[in-house]
Amino acid sequence: MNSDQTQSINPATGAILGNTPIHSLDNLKDTLHKARQAQKEWQTTPLKYRIKHIREIGTYIFKNADRISKVISEDNGKTIVDAFATEVFPSIMAVNYDCKKATKFLKDKKLRASNIFFIYKKCKITRVPWGVIGIISPWNYPFSIPFYQVIMGLLAGNAVILKTASETQIVGLILKECLEAADLPEDLFTHINMPGRLIGDGLLDNGIDKLFFTGSMTVGKKLMAKASETLTPISLELGGNDAMIICDDADLQRAAGGVLWAGFSNCGQSCGGIERIYIHESIYSDFVKILKNSIESMRLGIGTDPAVDMGAMTTSGQIDTVNSHIEDALNRGAKIFAKSSLPANQNLKNFLPAVVLTEVNHSMMVMREESFGPVVGVMKYRTIEEAIALANDSSMGLTGSIWSNNRKKAEMIGRQLQAGVITINDHLMTHGMPETPWGGFKNSGIGRCHGEIGFEEMTQPQLVAQDLLPWIKRYPWWHPYSEKAYLGIRGIMQFLYARNMSSRMSGLIKFIKIVPGLFSTKNRIFGKNSSK
Repeated sequence: MNSDQTQSINPATGAILGNTPIHSLDNLKDTLHKARQAQKEWQTTPLKYRIKHIREIGTYIFKNADRISKVISEDNGKTIVDAFATEVFPSIMAVNYDCKKATKFLKDKKLRASNIFFIYKKCKITRVPWGVIGIISPWNYPFSIPFYQVIMGLLAGNAVILKTASETQIVGLILKECLEAADLPEDLFTHINMPGRLIGDGLLDNGIDKLFFTGSMTVGKKLMAKASETLTPISLELGGNDAMIICDDADLQRAAGGVLWAGFSNCGQSCGGIERIYIHESIYSDFVKILKNSIESMRLGIGTDPAVDMGAMTTSGQIDTVNSHIEDALNRGAKIFAKSSLPANQNLKNFLPAVVLTEVNHSMMVMREESFGPVVGVMKYRTIEEAIALANDSSMGLTGSIWSNNRKKAEMIGRQLQAGVITINDHLMTHGMPETPWGGFKNSGIGRCHGEIGFEEMTQPQLVAQDLLPWIKRYPWWHPYSEKAYLGIRGIMQFLYARNMSSRMSGLIKFIKIVPGLFSTKNRIFGKNSSK
């Protein structure tokens, strides 16, 4: 393989999928310059035509859904069902939703006057695109995560430079292929392949208008520090160590199914996946038995087989992290309560079993840090207050879930969790819903994506204020000042906010005394510097 290319390898089989040229910093500078020129025209393109272009992308994905899912499965290692259900299908939904809602999201919003004295000001908020935005996306959901941001950015009137993960460059190329189906203006969208250690600094040093990063907490903090040098706005979706609270009235079969879905889909490589489980002591034994049976029946294998439940890990580095977390837990007294079998084919690579740990505590890395792999820890709790405290005992706060047949109680518990997304009797799935904002508290990031709140991240608010009284020559707070002007302004405050009517009327009279001066062209319109 040439040093100026990225080689993509199927993590399960070791098969070479292709090579992608690596771009240089000079390429990046040239891309930024061209993108800025293309964006100027795109911003003035009527929204209905921008929507028309983006809809073509959805049509293309729909027609090529099976092929795209297979590419994702081969390049990332996840199952083809996972690829289709969590990446391809949600991307089609996102196109449909965002194209329908873009007009509403970008529409000017009128502001009502705060009081009667300012009804002559007509104010509205407009949404202005940033210009050129940069998107740095991860390898765990290599298609859907960048796709959501790209289409919202384009609809909002921005040019987009996308850097997809080096580990999943073939997915990046098929994403580029989908964008090309929109027949966008040249240089408006660019897919660039650069090492992660260079791309963030390269974008920030060369004048990107806003940067969106999804990835690790460590890299996110470095990018934020770099962005502070130029006050470049940045949106960060970082790691999670999600908690699941199972109440004593929960449906245990459903809860166990939720663990398999949100804890082990994509081999547990989901920043919003379940990693910590807190279950009421009265149902603990029954629940772990159900979970054990479910885990031990999981089928592992090559992801392109639709009958496989869990595919391969994407990177060897992440395998090392998961193994170190399990080893740390075992050394501190944890037990492996349940474990799935590995694939029978010994020639396969990058496979880890699904693991359930019991007798865990918060001294262990698996309960304090993001494992990002197929392992969950299960703890008992006695009171719901204890469960909430345990769930909040984390430096991260991306998502959390509560499982109970009493939805009112579950929501009450959920509102006390320090996390950006709370789900009741489900977990993780809101990331695939285009209307729901996604993002976290604490070290899990800054900003949101998806939905109207996510759409707003793609623009800056701009206030437009018009004066409806052009015949007014000057206002009492304009220069030059006088004591009479001061008393008149004070009279406005008195009329609006005094507690009794006589005081309000006194204030109104003081204001009326300066009204004639509003129409005067004389230099000192509100009298001499004397209240006499």
